[in-house]
Amino acid sequence: MDAQVSNTTRKALLALNCGLLGIGNCGGPLLMRLYFLHGGKRVWLSSFLETAGFPIVLLPLSVTYLRRRNTLSPSSTATEVISIRWPLFTASAVIGVLTGLDDYIYAYGLARLPVSTSSLIIATQLAFTAGFAFLLVRQRFTSYSINAVVLLSIGAVVLALHTTGDRPEGESDREYVLGFILTLGASALYGFILPLVELTYKKAKQVISYTLVMEIQMVMSFFATGFCIVGMLINNDFKVTSSHVT
Repeated sequence: MDAQVSNTTRKALLALNCGLLGIGNCGGPLLMRLYFLHGGKRVWLSSFLETAGFPIVLLPLSVTYLRRRNTLSPSSTATEVISIRWPLFTASAVIGVLTGLDDYIYAYGLARLPVSTSSLIIATQLAFTAGFAFLLVRQRFTSYSINAVVLLSIGAVVLALHTTGDRPEGESDREYVLGFILTLGASALYGFILPLVELTYKKAKQVISYTLVMEIQMVMSFFATGFCIVGMLINNDFKVTSSHVT
């Protein structure tokens, strides 16, 4: 019975996380592009908002902690509040900084490209992910993955070169091309980050549990957000934002 409950819980958590990921991937670029189309110019602020919601991860962490504490046997030691160890914490922090850099590059590119074009360019992330996964974690190519990579890559290039429908007024060809290159760079960097996370899981000398995965995600998002906050401080975004509020 416990195995069935555990399996049901895992499927429910997987479905919930996939749903939230789908909503974020679809709605996030649209909201960000809407911000830039209506005169927004704070790229660092946009990149900051991509990971600033990480404290919500404390909710599932609290639930899993209470559940582990309630199921603790009398002979067991006290329940650990934090599962992640320093080597894994350090690796997650480095990946978090890379994620913050990727957030900035992506936001900069999206400020200069139509959302349809940028979305298809980001879809080429599949090609980069497949390549880096082969190099880092030795994941093999299949005919299906190769076909998907080729089709998405061709579609992204064709659409990016012929779509300028919602280009902001006064934007030069140079800025548009720069947006294309940076968005492609963001796709490549994120395609590197995903296999790097998997490599971190494989190299971790800990059991990869749901709690540990959530802690890793929180550390990554914390450092990604911190990276963007530093950029906002250097760019004086807080002064501009406060003046808009007042």
